[in-house]
Amino acid sequence: MLNHGPYRTLGASLCCLLIFATAFPGSDPAWRYLPLGMAHILLGPDHLLFLLALALLVPERRRLLLAVTAFALAHSLTLALTALGVVPIPEPPVEAGIALSIVILALELRRSQQGHLGLVVSSPWLAAFAFGLVHGLGFGAALGDLGLPHGAEGRALVAFNLGVEGGQLAFVLAVLGAWQPLRKARLPRWTAALPAYGMGALGLYWLGQRLLVMVA
Repeated sequence: MLNHGPYRTLGASLCCLLIFATAFPGSDPAWRYLPLGMAHILLGPDHLLFLLALALLVPERRRLLLAVTAFALAHSLTLALTALGVVPIPEPPVEAGIALSIVILALELRRSQQGHLGLVVSSPWLAAFAFGLVHGLGFGAALGDLGLPHGAEGRALVAFNLGVEGGQLAFVLAVLGAWQPLRKARLPRWTAALPAYGMGALGLYWLGQRLLVMVA
């Protein structure tokens, strides 16, 4: 049985903030960025696929927690730098880098199933931090497109980031909850490779599509 007491507390707090941000028209406009951040990650299949691959690669709860925390810290940093215009990076290379991160994790997942342990499996927090820097640039570009409210830039940035973290947490917990019965199910051995091949194929498709945008 998974013990997610601290995560449930954090999740409940984020839900309260989400309700507050959407229910009160006269509230601080910066808090309206909380549901926007949550929607951005939950409606972003590439970010979700990366988290899914990470959860499959690192099934141990403690190591997964460290990896997800490192990912969150890294993308919070580059999200802020990009949204505030400190690090102006064109969006197409960032989107291609996000797709590439999925391909790399899919390859690592398949290699680990074959008994070859790479960097992501041996040091998941380090790999998650490095990839988180890239994903944060994508979050920051999205927030930059939305724009920040004048005089409340800092609060809006924090609210958007909280929304991203809340959506990320909800998705990881959902994956963990669904994965437990699947691991116990008696499935044919060949099905074990399907997630890696499926994620790899989709990541390659996105990568090719986004590279074409860069050279067009």
